[in-house]
Amino acid sequence: MTEFKALQISEITDNVFQCEVVERQVEDLPAGDLLIRVRYSSLNYKDALSASGNRGVTKNYPHTPGIDAAGVVEASSVAEFAVGDEVIVTGYDLGMNTAGGFGQYIRVPASWAIKRPQGLPLRDAMILGTAGLTAALCVDKLEQAGVTPEAGTVLVTGATGGVGSIAVVLLKKLGYQVAAATGKAEQGVWLSKLGADEIVDRAELQQGVDRPMLKERWAAAVDTVGGDILFNVVKSLQRGGSVACCGLTAGVAFQASVLPFILRGVNLLGVDSVELPLVVKASMWDKLSLQWKLDLSELCQEVELAELPGSIERILSGGMVGRVLVRLD
Repeated sequence: MTEFKALQISEITDNVFQCEVVERQVEDLPAGDLLIRVRYSSLNYKDALSASGNRGVTKNYPHTPGIDAAGVVEASSVAEFAVGDEVIVTGYDLGMNTAGGFGQYIRVPASWAIKRPQGLPLRDAMILGTAGLTAALCVDKLEQAGVTPEAGTVLVTGATGGVGSIAVVLLKKLGYQVAAATGKAEQGVWLSKLGADEIVDRAELQQGVDRPMLKERWAAAVDTVGGDILFNVVKSLQRGGSVACCGLTAGVAFQASVLPFILRGVNLLGVDSVELPLVVKASMWDKLSLQWKLDLSELCQEVELAELPGSIERILSGGMVGRVLVRLD
């Protein structure tokens, strides 16, 4: 039997969970077409929720989180993949109820995996991970809705987070004026280094919740937080503007009004990167390996499995900035 290391979350008493690195057996992994030796993963907010025992993410414990994984195929039962292929797996059920990328091996359906695009090393793919894929999908949706750099400033909420920070870098690369909204004023210099032209205090975006409309300000936005901040952004869009919505850390509900939609013709665009058809994910990864290839050296910190519990605590407490790359070699 093949043993490997994995971060395992166990329920030691009712609603009390323990996080530790353990030895697991490959033979205990779920059935699947591909056995993948994981080289890199990344830490996302959803992973932290799973690690804290959130039943909305993970139903049964013990469990290994990790919704992202990049590695090498070690066994394949399908013709599309051969032993030695380098692959990327993000989303679907990986790390939720299927043992995820915080283990040195995963076994998954072939329909979850794409071959690594040329020009995108496995390490770079996991610096991006689900966060980078989501940021790219948001920007792509905005451009499909007609947003151009000439239209004006694009706001990014939750800009110090994984999705937000990558969105700042990507938008700047594409020639946009970028406003980065954050509650971490001390990160303003860092956000400016990433490409933000303007730093917006999160408290400013929380004002005017009771008003049906706000002054036109943003040509477009990438919103990673949801809640009333999202609707305040909607109310602040310029005529015909759009906001791509992909997060909920500020809440799942907001005080809505139809007025911005019917008086300014604005658009609220939902973005899902989890159950997206594989062909769409593959096209976006290709884009991130070519014309949208990014330098993410300023926003990544690298950890090993043993260091993950501390990183999970930081992301749950709101103290994390940028991306956490998990090395599993």
